Amino acid sequence: MFFEFIKFIVYSILIVLIAKYALVKILRNISSQLNLRPKTIGYIAGIATSIPELLTVSFSAFTGLIETSTYNIISSNIINALQYSASVFLNKNQNVVKNTAIKVDLFLVLITILIPIFIAIFDIEHNFILVPIFIFLFVLFYRLSHNAHKLYMKKNDTKVEKKENSSDKSTFKVILNFLLLVITSIVLYFIGEQLSNVLEVLCNTFNISQVVIGILLGVITSLPELITFFESQKHHEDEKEGVVEATSNLLTSNMINLFIVESIGITLYLIS
Repeated sequence: MFFEFIKFIVYSILIVLIAKYALVKILRNISSQLNLRPKTIGYIAGIATSIPELLTVSFSAFTGLIETSTYNIISSNIINALQYSASVFLNKNQNVVKNTAIKVDLFLVLITILIPIFIAIFDIEHNFILVPIFIFLFVLFYRLSHNAHKLYMKKNDTKVEKKENSSDKSTFKVILNFLLLVITSIVLYFIGEQLSNVLEVLCNTFNISQVVIGILLGVITSLPELITFFESQKHHEDEKEGVVEATSNLLTSNMINLFIVESIGITLYLIS
């Protein structure tokens, strides 16, 4: 058991290092080369940082540990929100959060936390009926967020677009960074697979509760978001741009965790 915990710690550290020194840097390069707005950068970061959840939930569900995947999503989404709050507070950007568009995003984030908690408390059965519901909610949340930013962040986006017009648009560099992003995702895939195997051993061999395993997975798979939340607010000179990116990252990550990753988990669980 001691050896398994050592492997658990090693794989967790690798996820953090890859997120900080590879994932974040690649995302910054892509956003600069494509003249992306802060919210769009947040979308990309949210998708990229949800890869660990996709891996752990998929492997857990496929091996029959569906309860583990549920608590993984719950803890991941809660921890994401706490990390985001800490990053805003420590960077002294609380005033920016008062913007209506950001308030709408944070309200949607709250719902992404409450839904899986509701499912867990009332022990709602994981069946295919949840999948189309989750997909519908994903599209709905995206539209609500998009419309809110279109109404309340238009001036800020125009400013960013003008400021970034001088960015390097080298096609080769863009392609190279996308290839590096794919490679980074593949590396995370293999690490996530090994981490999932370790946790399965801890759960089945040493009789550790699926709830405990799920929470531990949530803590580990939320580490990439912690890095990107802080980096986004340090990267931009305009504090509003940094908070917009971090908020978009938070909402996108939580939406993907709940609506997409959980749908994949349910499907794999029922198939297996």
